[in-house]
Amino acid sequence: MRRFILLILLITTPPLWAVGVIPDTQILLLKNESPLVAFRIAFLTGSANDPAGKEGVAALTASLLSDGGSQKNSYQEILQLLFPMAAGYSSQVDKEMTVFVGVVHKDHLNGYYELLRNAILTPGFKEDDFDRLKTDQLNYVAKTLRFNNDEELGKETLNWAIFKGHPYGRPNEGTTSAIQSLTLQDVKNFYQDQYTTKNLIIGVAGNYPPNLIQKLKQDFAKLPEGIADKESLPPAPKIEGVRVVIVEKKTPATAFSFGYPLSFTRSQEDYFPMMVMNSWLGQHRTLVGRLFNVMREQRGLNYGDYSYIEHFAFGGSFHQPPPNFSRHQQIFQVWIRPVPHAVRHFALRQAVREVQMLSEKGLTEGDLQGIRNYLLNYMVSLAQSNSELLGYALDDHFYKLPKSYFDLSKQNLESLDLNQVNAAIKKHLSTKNMVIAVVTENAEGFKKALIENAPSPIKYDSPKPEAILEEDKLIMNFPFKIQAENITIIPADKMFE
Repeated sequence: MRRFILLILLITTPPLWAVGVIPDTQILLLKNESPLVAFRIAFLTGSANDPAGKEGVAALTASLLSDGGSQKNSYQEILQLLFPMAAGYSSQVDKEMTVFVGVVHKDHLNGYYELLRNAILTPGFKEDDFDRLKTDQLNYVAKTLRFNNDEELGKETLNWAIFKGHPYGRPNEGTTSAIQSLTLQDVKNFYQDQYTTKNLIIGVAGNYPPNLIQKLKQDFAKLPEGIADKESLPPAPKIEGVRVVIVEKKTPATAFSFGYPLSFTRSQEDYFPMMVMNSWLGQHRTLVGRLFNVMREQRGLNYGDYSYIEHFAFGGSFHQPPPNFSRHQQIFQVWIRPVPHAVRHFALRQAVREVQMLSEKGLTEGDLQGIRNYLLNYMVSLAQSNSELLGYALDDHFYKLPKSYFDLSKQNLESLDLNQVNAAIKKHLSTKNMVIAVVTENAEGFKKALIENAPSPIKYDSPKPEAILEEDKLIMNFPFKIQAENITIIPADKMFE
């Protein structure tokens, strides 16, 4: 605990970790006594920078660096060299960030750093690595995403439908046709254009020697400088009314996601009252959220029901959000984990009704005090390692925060009052203009029920309290009529072509 507090102090006191900046390069340092030295080497580029027709090249470039050979060593040789170090490195790609992440014991630092440096600065770009990783990427989109994970399919469909025609509007891995067209030269071109000192931020934490930082500065300054000013993202497309995209496939249950673009990020003041709202409504994979309580706990509809005001990568795998998926355009999103087909209409109605009631009534003083106390304790558990602390420091840099995210959150949570929270809810929470993504079978049947606004009664396998049954009557008749022209059905094997 003492070490954790020390790290927080280091990260929130800029002169101790913002050691220096080489031309166009930001270096973030967390010096402490940990024998594990953590690296996060970030480039402010990602799938939003994929050239038209080359969707997926950002992801393939990163994987070719982290999971391919260098000019000095083959990929197999790299794995053999890393094995006795009990170390490794990986890459993650999102819309606007590409990050190489690694941790090594200080006893192996020199050998490890050489491998990591060579991977990023002198990649091998070998044909066999390219073919292997391109096939993996294509299989992920064409098989894994479409047919093996309905929840991720639903979330990707929601993102695609909200941002259609926008640089965010596709999976980070690209579309099947674009991936198939990618060449090794496309990867080399992307690397040359985007892996530049202008886009670079380097993070190091742990008990590293001083000469490591000097070496990093010298080595990574050899990258091309890059262009001075990048094009700004276009605004998110405007959504009018409620649109539904139904992905049809043979599946044992129905998965839902729905949401719409937000006009703020964590760098704006409305973020913190909306953080309170979101935690009360649907804190990810916890028992505190309203959606979880009324849908899973009281009615047993599914495994969980959550909401978000920031992108949460790999939500099915992690309880806490991994850092470095920062975006300048976020969405409000509700994630309804799969429910039996027989209750799909009821479940959707209930989730939308809960959001609508919150938007109309806001929170009570008791709600605010309870969720405030929860969040003040929850926040200290978000970063539990040097690598995660580095990740949050990189995100602070991305959003240009005046203090660390943790300090800002604590400061704002302690000072928020009910009027501020409910004013933000009134301003940003709505069910009038949004997209609903559904992964289900018998899509025409569900479409018909939505168009007709048909009642959606529910039957339970065990007795329920009278209050629940009385509320069910309101839910099953909750008016939620969708216009036929606003409903699109797409077979799963046609998604992300």
